[in-house]
Amino acid sequence: MKTIFRHSSISLPLKLTFLIFSMVLNCMGIIILQLSDEKVNYNKLSFLESFKDIPIAFISLFAVSFISRYGTKKSLIFSMLLVGFCSVILPFVEVFWFYKVWFAIIGTCFAIGKICVYGIIRNNFLEEKEMAKTMNSVEASYMVGIFAVNMGFGLLISSRFGEFWKFGFSVIAALSFFTAYLFSIAKIKEPIKAKTKLIPNLSGFGNMTIILFIAVIFFIVFTERSFNSWLPAFYKDHLKVDSFFALQSTSFLAVFSYIGRIITSKVIHRFTLEKYFTACVIGIIAVLLTISYIQLTFPENSGVLVYIFPLIGLFLAPLYPVVNSKMMAKIDKDKINTFTSLIVIFSSLGSAFSSMIIAILFEDKILNFYSLYVLLAVLIILIFSVIYFRVSKEKN
Repeated sequence: MKTIFRHSSISLPLKLTFLIFSMVLNCMGIIILQLSDEKVNYNKLSFLESFKDIPIAFISLFAVSFISRYGTKKSLIFSMLLVGFCSVILPFVEVFWFYKVWFAIIGTCFAIGKICVYGIIRNNFLEEKEMAKTMNSVEASYMVGIFAVNMGFGLLISSRFGEFWKFGFSVIAALSFFTAYLFSIAKIKEPIKAKTKLIPNLSGFGNMTIILFIAVIFFIVFTERSFNSWLPAFYKDHLKVDSFFALQSTSFLAVFSYIGRIITSKVIHRFTLEKYFTACVIGIIAVLLTISYIQLTFPENSGVLVYIFPLIGLFLAPLYPVVNSKMMAKIDKDKINTFTSLIVIFSSLGSAFSSMIIAILFEDKILNFYSLYVLLAVLIILIFSVIYFRVSKEKN
């Protein structure tokens, strides 16, 4: 009974952590939309994403050492308090450079937070089914965060108080402080402290299976970021919808992504991971080909794309957890933090490169090729994943 109570007291702040990080990381689409209205050009906005992603990649190299020294609980409390403080002061700063600093701090906190969350789940949920259930619910809360931040800010921006949209971050700040409090009173089992180098030992992570896995992860996030940050701007610039509905594009994408992950958790045991992953990738390709056909052949009917784009979430959302679960099952428990840091690093690099390239499409007014560009990335995922699954089978 005590174990059940302890697990429930841990799972709530873990879900809130991913919910909060989802909101602050995926508010990029909102900020791009609002700042572009203030005549900030897309070249500047593309590098704004980099100020979030590059620190995530860089800090992840040192986060394992930081967490090992101070513990997962203290590290998570620190990251939550810092996110809360940054969200409090954001509405009062008008200069563009502060957004760069703000996203750099948020990225740093996320790098620490994600490694801590994975470590806490691994060390506090010993039964495989319980661990899988917790991981699934925590990951699902990330999709809820995307929906909540876009719906909430969309309503605020479209209201008569739209000029005060940045004060919406005060709600995120309150949630951050509340989550830090929940962690402070939670009883969390910490791993045995061990001396770690400033940069973790990456030996053993250079084999072909892991390299292919990292490539697949890179392009999955590359594809996800193409939608999560830039879909609202695409809706507004190309499909000529208002700001509120443009933001809801990401909300609907998040809803379908959530549904995709729930369906996956229910049916994945009926299929091999390889077949399920490949089927999802083919589903994305089918939707993108449909979008491209409509966009290039019937441009006068492009408005229907508003309803088709979110369907991609059904097939895109399962990719990341499916391929992760296959790989993480093979990683030794004592190396999980280091391996998670590698996932965080290459995920953030995929996000940064995606935003830079998408910005070129926007700046050069060639949005007719938006879906074809994303399709190219998905085809690369298909090629690398086929090779990855084949190599994995040969090693087994």
